[in-house]
Amino acid sequence: MASSTSLARYTKTAIVLHWLIAILIIGNVVLALSVDAFPKDFERPIINLHKSIGITVLGLAIMRLLWRFAHKPPDLPGAYKSWEVKAAHAAHWLLYLVIFALPLSGWAHDSAWKGAAENPMSLFNLIPFPRISLIMDLDADTKEYLHDLFFVIHSSFAYLLYVLFSLHVAGALKHQFMDKEAELERMLP
Repeated sequence: MASSTSLARYTKTAIVLHWLIAILIIGNVVLALSVDAFPKDFERPIINLHKSIGITVLGLAIMRLLWRFAHKPPDLPGAYKSWEVKAAHAAHWLLYLVIFALPLSGWAHDSAWKGAAENPMSLFNLIPFPRISLIMDLDADTKEYLHDLFFVIHSSFAYLLYVLFSLHVAGALKHQFMDKEAELERMLP
């Protein structure tokens, strides 16, 4: 299925970061959507795992973005139409935006939680992780308002992620199977 042009691949580091972030995000979505299916005793550990994965994604996304700025990604195949190139670039930058906005809005949501002071946050129950003190130090009514607001923002970014993820996968599969471009080989290990 290789195109007539030589195959331009991403670097190994970019590939590892891409798939690691994707797997963690998919796992975190599954956790968030299934938390109500578990017994009440499992709710807090699942939410804490969700937070740990989200903060991990944020760290990996920072690494991915820094790597991308330092290492030019391969050019898209020349057979792509102009609108497809623009759409691909727009979708990628929107995905980056959402990959940053989701954990940041979740972190803000958690920092405004009324039970935050009594429930310290830690990454995977190993590494203490601070909440956002600017939010933690607000009065109770303001924090309650922000807790609700940040939940709506966090949820909205999650729905946007579902759309962008679907478009990203659909675009890659279209180029791979309909256009006969070696699209998947560019990002597969």
